[in-house]
Amino acid sequence: MNKRETLVTSEPVVGRSLPHESAHLHVSGAAPYTDDLPEPAGTLHAALGLSPIAHGKLLGIDVERIRKMPGVVAVFTAADIAGENNCGPLLHDDPILASDELRYVGQPVFAVIATDRELARRAASLAKQVIQAEPLPPVLTALEAHAAGQYVLPPMHLTRGEPAEQLAAAPHRLRGTWSLGGQEQFYLEGQISLALPQEGGDGVLVHCSTQHPSEMQQLVAHALGWQAHRVVVQCRRMGGGFGGKESQSAVFACVAAIAALKLKKPVKLRVDRDDDFLITGRRHGFDYRWDVGFDADGRVLAVDIDLIANAGHSADLSAPVMARALCHFDNAYWLPHVAMHGYCARTNTQSNTAFRGFGGPQGAIAVEMILDGIARRLGVDAAEVRQRNFYAPGRDVTPYGQQVEELHAQPLTAQLLASSRYADRRAEITAFNAGSRVLKKGLAFTPVKFGISFNVAHLNQAGALVHVYTDGSVLVNHGGTEMGQGLNTKVAQVVAHELGLPLSSVRCSATDTSKVANTSATAASTGSDLNGKAAQDAARKIKLRLAALAAERFGCAVELIAFEGGQVSGGGQSVAFCELVAAAYLKRVQLWSDGFYATPGLHWDRTKLQGHPFYYFAWGGAVCEAVVDTLTGESRITRADLLHDVGTSLNPAIDIGQIEGGFIQGMGWLTMEELVWHPVTGLLTTHAPSTYKIPTANDCPTELTVELFGVANASETIHRSKAVGEPPLLLGFAALLAIKDACAACGPTRCDPPLRAPATAEAVLDAIDAVR
Repeated sequence: MNKRETLVTSEPVVGRSLPHESAHLHVSGAAPYTDDLPEPAGTLHAALGLSPIAHGKLLGIDVERIRKMPGVVAVFTAADIAGENNCGPLLHDDPILASDELRYVGQPVFAVIATDRELARRAASLAKQVIQAEPLPPVLTALEAHAAGQYVLPPMHLTRGEPAEQLAAAPHRLRGTWSLGGQEQFYLEGQISLALPQEGGDGVLVHCSTQHPSEMQQLVAHALGWQAHRVVVQCRRMGGGFGGKESQSAVFACVAAIAALKLKKPVKLRVDRDDDFLITGRRHGFDYRWDVGFDADGRVLAVDIDLIANAGHSADLSAPVMARALCHFDNAYWLPHVAMHGYCARTNTQSNTAFRGFGGPQGAIAVEMILDGIARRLGVDAAEVRQRNFYAPGRDVTPYGQQVEELHAQPLTAQLLASSRYADRRAEITAFNAGSRVLKKGLAFTPVKFGISFNVAHLNQAGALVHVYTDGSVLVNHGGTEMGQGLNTKVAQVVAHELGLPLSSVRCSATDTSKVANTSATAASTGSDLNGKAAQDAARKIKLRLAALAAERFGCAVELIAFEGGQVSGGGQSVAFCELVAAAYLKRVQLWSDGFYATPGLHWDRTKLQGHPFYYFAWGGAVCEAVVDTLTGESRITRADLLHDVGTSLNPAIDIGQIEGGFIQGMGWLTMEELVWHPVTGLLTTHAPSTYKIPTANDCPTELTVELFGVANASETIHRSKAVGEPPLLLGFAALLAIKDACAACGPTRCDPPLRAPATAEAVLDAIDAVR
């Protein structure tokens, strides 16, 4: 081992469990979010007046009555929008403020601007009294819309082989229907935008809690009737996003900007939690119908399945969500003959949008429910049935035509089942259930295969700027946004590693559309993959310039120059990095650079739903144990063993934290987070923490073990790492199926409890009653 390898190994920057760059600010309450920014003198506050009905024609608004309210400065309606009245990201079918049609309870109809936030909210609360409308019958469920053929975009169909013929010839058939609820993002920091007019009204700066600053820039510009270069959007950090701030931060950014430019004053729009629930969409709920053929060993021969998503009143991101759902129905399994039909139903509810996993969980969980049903009918352990269906050599092409190059399912599963003592615990639980009348236990294993990349190829690009200052410190600006996931920490680690510096020498600045242009959303788990590569590209350009100067100084070849430990060495000589940088400045060597990265090898035919949409797959597995009280329906996950594939981790501590958080969020979606709309009025009745329950620390399994699979990514990613944002959420499948397994212990052998999701106490009791 040479000296360079020794230094890099003993003092690594990449691959170390270094603290989150803002951790000390988070725990002390000192991290400034958008609402913490100092308000300029004269800042006004906005609130939104919301539709009181689910569907109807908008006849008029008594604006004068609102203007007479205390503190009100102005009231704006759709007629006051100079540019395009749209905040929809793809089809431009979602108005900022309703103009002629009311589409759901909670739709923004007008904006009130007042001297104080509370006064603005009080005036906006007059909406029920000042909005004149002609009610029309609403469509409130996806199945109702599907029956009427009412969709936000044409249905999608993905077929391979001869599913109809193979179903007819299959020795066993399984038909079923199932319902899966949506999920509120419940980011701790709510939706907020602060708009400040610039330079005599010729521009606007918008501080926005958003995952997609470039899209906010474009939508604000369109709403103002401006070109994009007059709008700057900044975001230093978010208190969570989970997809809910990818497209749906737009209405708040647009309203704040419109009001600020019309009134020539700063305007802040921060909604409270109830209004946030009522205005914005969330994870799409799905309904399923399937027909499956299988053999005596439980191997799937053919599947025909309908996936019906509740898209809400507009398209938003429903098209790519459904495409990803269809591309993840296979999960970790070889499906030789398959026909999938995706329907995005138009309903009079909030427009559903991105949520961690972006349709992937809704697609993959369907095949897990199917395999669980097959195992129960055959009387075979579900873990064995799953393994028989895994992708394997010669059975390694997905229904959409992409070869699965890393076949990690079987070795990962073997490791997890052994470390979790799956077989022994299965026997222990069977014995426990035989002697327990009230409490029943369940056990389940589920795998994960999750495709990484935006399934729209052109979005897989990123840019970055790296500035080296004359004292040797480094500032990085990239197109990703920090929402607590540790993106800035990982990118800083990449740059520090490249330049041979300690992490303390590198800092990431706020995301800013005036620095890195035309950025993609921080979504699809691509934040580190894309922005890390772009920052590395920029750092390497500077490094090459400095290496040339060092080689000249040391009288050696450039190839011998090494950057490590804050020193630059070569030819038996060395110099401090900061000293070399100062010399480079005097020599007029460029000390800043841009970087760019585009993921290679991606292609996708959105019409045929065929191609190579994902750069690679992330794998994982979970074993969960649950206990159910058969008298009350209450359930608890008592133990979870998680094994997840993050390639060669950039930061193991951050990755483990993401795995833990993703699992708990997935568990919450499937076990307790229930959305309920009033069946007549269409009001979302679960619009506050008092009625919508997310998991807390008390819901965490008593025993939670997380391990990293530890195999380098075969694809050439940043330091051979893998994305970790979304895939772990699918580990929560095992929690639902463990509860289902406990319910099955209440019935006869080979029974299949019809447990719906979320598995609330009521759902559990219904499932138990069905098998008894």
